[in-house]
Amino acid sequence: MAYAHSTNSAGKRHDLVDHLTAVASLAAQFAHDLGAQELGGFVGIWHDVGKFHPAFQEYLRSCEANPLARGHGPDHKGAGALLASKHFAGLSALLIQGHHGGLRAPADLKTWLAEKGKDTASGHALELAAAAMPDLEPSGQLSFPDHVLRDPRSAELFLRLVFSALVDADYLDTEQHFRAELASERGTSTSMAELWGRLEGDQRQFSGSGNDPVSHTRRDVYEACIAAADEPPGLFRLTVPTGGGKTRSGMAFALRHALRHGHQRVIVAVPFITITEQTAEVYRGIFAADNVLEHHSAAERSDPQSEDFHRQQVWARLAAENWDAPIIVTTTVQLFESLFASSTSQCRKLHRLARSVIILDEAQTLPSHLLRPILDALRELCAHYGTTVVISTATQPAFEAIPEFAAVPAREIVQEPGRFFQALKRVNYEWRTDPALVWPEVADMMRGASQALAVVNTKKDAMALLDALSDPEALHLSTLLCGAHRRQVISDVKQRLQSGELCRLVSTQVVEAGVDIDFPLVLRAMGPLDAIIQSAGRCNREGLLPEKGRVIVFRPMDGGMPAGAYRAGVGVTGALLGAGGVDPDDPDVSRKYFRRLFEIVDTDRERIQDLRVALDYPEVSRRFRMINDDTETVAITGYGSDDERLLVRRLLDRLRQGAPEARFIYRRLQPYLVSLRSREAEKYRRDGFITEVATGMGEWQGAYDPVRGLVARDLDPDDLVV
Repeated sequence: MAYAHSTNSAGKRHDLVDHLTAVASLAAQFAHDLGAQELGGFVGIWHDVGKFHPAFQEYLRSCEANPLARGHGPDHKGAGALLASKHFAGLSALLIQGHHGGLRAPADLKTWLAEKGKDTASGHALELAAAAMPDLEPSGQLSFPDHVLRDPRSAELFLRLVFSALVDADYLDTEQHFRAELASERGTSTSMAELWGRLEGDQRQFSGSGNDPVSHTRRDVYEACIAAADEPPGLFRLTVPTGGGKTRSGMAFALRHALRHGHQRVIVAVPFITITEQTAEVYRGIFAADNVLEHHSAAERSDPQSEDFHRQQVWARLAAENWDAPIIVTTTVQLFESLFASSTSQCRKLHRLARSVIILDEAQTLPSHLLRPILDALRELCAHYGTTVVISTATQPAFEAIPEFAAVPAREIVQEPGRFFQALKRVNYEWRTDPALVWPEVADMMRGASQALAVVNTKKDAMALLDALSDPEALHLSTLLCGAHRRQVISDVKQRLQSGELCRLVSTQVVEAGVDIDFPLVLRAMGPLDAIIQSAGRCNREGLLPEKGRVIVFRPMDGGMPAGAYRAGVGVTGALLGAGGVDPDDPDVSRKYFRRLFEIVDTDRERIQDLRVALDYPEVSRRFRMINDDTETVAITGYGSDDERLLVRRLLDRLRQGAPEARFIYRRLQPYLVSLRSREAEKYRRDGFITEVATGMGEWQGAYDPVRGLVARDLDPDDLVV
């Protein structure tokens, strides 16, 4: 008898035929919605047939006798890859080759298969496998969907999704052998019908009977989402002004749509962790923690004060591995970097995207230089895998101007959305773009109001305006502050605004999405149109002022500007709006803006689409980065209460000592981290301002100001901090 794995805690070995059969069954089940049930079943059988070889069986016995001898063992992938190489032009072998180390490129596969073909061990393993499993091979060629055979990029995504099905099946059956107690913690028994019922009940209490424009609009948007949910799966737009209730209404559409069409989960992807946390908190309040997975780098997983803390921690950790949850709230970075990844851990969840409803919140923030591959993948998911995608934002990008999306019909969930923008129009725009203003003039405008927000384009500009303002009570918000500090500033701002206190806030773009604050006056440095509109969304947000709020768009004389698409967006905005004769809140204006922007920016700067045609999975993964990864993080020990500072120091000490729970420690440290550009971090390390803690992680020994955050002498903060 051959075994797949060594003895578990009960002293039982894992029978190899049982393992292959179970993985084949699970992989076929997972691949059903991919149109690849047959392929999923066979790669599940083939993935470990190399373990039939006596050398691998001897390795397992040696591990049982001496656990310290455990390692990678003899190759067990070559035999199955040789079987798979007979199908789909040999490319199916990529799935077997990569099921532990990750997907490789065809050139690597070809060289590797040539070596395995000469290896007698693989042939011997196949002979033993055939004797143990008579149905080892299909009677004929495996079938593949037509779109996969026609389009190499369709094939690239298809193989990635089937790979996900195989990897998840393998992990789950192996876990069943070694940690059977975890199986009962996975998944949830809550149906989509139950979730929909909970939302309906909560909505009856939430909507109330207010007759103000905001209440009317929110009810109308909610009802429009319910009505549109019966539409067939595919691509939708949810165009709703700020404050129109799209968090709830979007979920109403998703659940009702899933219930109507048999979708299995709802995935809400948002651009920033702050929005992720807020959104997940809203949904947990409606659906309960056991049904809402919050998946991002800083997620706490569950409430430490909860009686079910440990169980929730276990469920959330397991669900994050393969997104086996009915509602997932994640970041667009997590979603799309996984979708273009090559590693097993990142790809494992991808098969769950099939027959899901994906809500892309604040979709205008998707990085323009990656739009072509992103939109192409979304198009494929809608066209071939039963996925519904909702592009949800107040500023709808003209994605149809990009070739990959040109032929995709997107349906409006809310008909004639412009009427809601007029109903919720809560601000008047004023234009001070000619002549340009010096910072003392901007500071004077802020001092003319007891409560004012100024949003500028760079951190250096924020420092210059703080200097000009010379207000000891002024607050500041940017990535110069660690996350915990930013949250405290937002809390202080809300408190001051609510109590009518003096409140002047200088911020970079970090305030523009997902920060629920409400100023009577907002000043916005000339920027891209969507950024101006987002800043305006922080003005008279709840419509409670007796008159409309004021948004002053100004051009700073000495202002800086981020390069690339941001700078291009400023140029398009200036040409489109001129001296202020166009209403930025008109959805048609947003559409024109993005159409012009996409004509002048490179929407596939990294040439991801060409790499996908070549099936170069490792290079696609390397180049597809939504956030600049040329960074290092430093932990701030100079912020917070004495207890917080002590906690950070203790966590850093544990990292220095090589604590085995490093991932947990990094998560605990997340609120106290600041990201620096690597080249600048190296300078400060040489000067002794950063001491090494672990790879890519340091402790900041320099100054940390209670208002300005991380202070670095003689350096532009925009060069230092990401």
